[in-house]
Amino acid sequence: MSEIINLRQAKKRRARAEKEAQAAANRTKFGRTKGARKKTEAEQKKADRELDAKKLDAKKLDRD
Repeated sequence: MSEIINLRQAKKRRARAEKEAQAAANRTKFGRTKGARKKTEAEQKKADRELDAKKLDAKKLDRD
């Protein structure tokens, strides 16, 4: 025989678990400090500058 469960409690338990999962996702998405965000932004800008410096210019290629 199967176990008898209270549907009201089961619904609340499932809703709590979903809210906790959403909260965990938000913590990972938005939970960085200002310093960490600025550091990541600076690293990204530096990587973009380095990539732009290594790009070939179409005008230079036409002359050669």
